[in-house]
Amino acid sequence: MRAWCAAALVALTIPAAADAMSVAQFLEKAKALQAQGVFALASPDIDLLKDEMRGITRDYRADLTAAKKAGRKPHSCPPAPGTPESKINPMELIRELETIPVAQRGKSMKTAFYGIMKRRYPCKG
Repeated sequence: MRAWCAAALVALTIPAAADAMSVAQFLEKAKALQAQGVFALASPDIDLLKDEMRGITRDYRADLTAAKKAGRKPHSCPPAPGTPESKINPMELIRELETIPVAQRGKSMKTAFYGIMKRRYPCKG
């Protein structure tokens, strides 16, 4: 059940939230939602987290496309969108975020996500 709730937290397909969220804020909300179990589905915070991640991944893919079109080396080289390899398990994302030192969790989720992607999918050559 926890995995299912976590999966709902980081679905990656709708527009971004208006305000950027810090890693600390994201983790705080995600942990609170996990503690609620199935009741988390009724929380407005679940949509807030979904929107945050969807916007970040949309921007990330757009940045990769723009770099390729401009002939620049992309930031990172993830698998093609829509493939099983391109999906990050929600619990895995949370674990990755938790590795960020507390003193650095004030940085934006976008910055953290880009760092995760660069580490997971470096470009070869």
